Amino acid sequence: MQKKVKVKPNSKVQKIEEVADGSLIVYLKSPPVDGKANEELIKVLAEKFDVPKSRIRIKSGLSSRNKLIEIDSDI
Repeated sequence: MQKKVKVKPNSKVQKIEEVADGSLIVYLKSPPVDGKANEELIKVLAEKFDVPKSRIRIKSGLSSRNKLIEIDSDI
């Protein structure tokens, strides 16, 4: 499964909003420095979709706020 994700780093609260088109807006507490926000993003998405962190990959947008995430939910 692939999801488009818009990341909002340095937020006061950590939350996920689902947009009508199926994409997600993820608010993260971490700053976008040294991959900290990407690590937090993977952790948050793993909890939401109930999969191990190793099953989530950032396919594109590693240094962008707009990312394409691949979630391997076939266990």
